[in-house]
Amino acid sequence: MNMYLSEFEEIIAYIVCICIVIGFIVSTYVEIKNTVAEEKQKQFEKTENEEKIKTLINYFKAKKKLIDTVVEIEKNNAKSTSKATKEDL
Repeated sequence: MNMYLSEFEEIIAYIVCICIVIGFIVSTYVEIKNTVAEEKQKQFEKTENEEKIKTLINYFKAKKKLIDTVVEIEKNNAKSTSKATKEDL
């Protein structure tokens, strides 16, 4: 039995090996590219969510300030009304 490959079979074997290596390199490159794209998307979403949270915090601060102002005005009106009522008596 002949255990050696013919020249043509060696060439085919080399071509197959090269194709496997190229396929591995390409698949690795595609996976790395997809991973980087996913990380960029996550970072963009994180930044976007942080901006939304900052906007909501500012909105709630403004709303609290407005409510505090309304409560203060109502307290002052209640004091004025009670003083006016006492003076009328």
